[in-house]
Amino acid sequence: MDFKIETMSGYLSRGEAPEVLFWVGCAGSFDERAQKVTRALAKLLHQAGVKFAVLGTEESCTGDPAKRAGNEFLFQMQAMMNIQLLNGYGVTKIATACPHCFNTLKNEYPGLGGTYTVMHHTQLLQELIDQGRLRVSGGAFAGKRIVFHDPCYLGRGNDVYEAPREIIRKLDASLHEMKRSRSNGLCCGAGGAQMFKEPEKGDKDINIERTEEALSLQPDTIAVGCPFCMTMISDGVKHFNKEHEVKVLDIAELLEKAGEL
Repeated sequence: MDFKIETMSGYLSRGEAPEVLFWVGCAGSFDERAQKVTRALAKLLHQAGVKFAVLGTEESCTGDPAKRAGNEFLFQMQAMMNIQLLNGYGVTKIATACPHCFNTLKNEYPGLGGTYTVMHHTQLLQELIDQGRLRVSGGAFAGKRIVFHDPCYLGRGNDVYEAPREIIRKLDASLHEMKRSRSNGLCCGAGGAQMFKEPEKGDKDINIERTEEALSLQPDTIAVGCPFCMTMISDGVKHFNKEHEVKVLDIAELLEKAGEL
């Protein structure tokens, strides 16, 4: 990238404050595929002239996996450390590309003393488009068939359905809905800490079931808004040997790639 991403400590040293804190998350920091989404979002925020910062090495896990796996004690330890750090920096607005982080920061942290305005990156990108700060052109996706998979913690967990779809429509793409979508959406198979273990025995893995449903609509691209969904749906596409025909992309990547023509 041809620009430097600032840290909260850097802003503090100059006596300044950013517009928004970009919470990168564990997947966005360490997962090779999710890192591409992190870069795409950072690039879009830079293009829109958003003053944003990251915590850098000071950021640690929100505690979501620990909580979902049943370890409330570990969750509260992780959360309290983060809240102390965020409050120390005077953070008021947070954006993240991970619905798990989004849900935890938005709904779990206030009860522990951490109250912030928390946005999923699709909400922030949609807001920037509406404000005219981020320009959108159909570009590479004009006329392409796109299916959007609703992440559980974005859709059913927090009732955010329109922001990602509005962005897809602005790309002049043809948006196709799966039978199970929105409030009736099906999990990608990673929920409840299942991401970190092999599934129990059954007739079919959930990610295979979900990918099969998406592929039945003959999409050019399956759009996602979550690093866990990205992994599970990508694995599903590979299972059906369709990875050369069907791309799995985050909403931020759609926007970035649309502007590359």
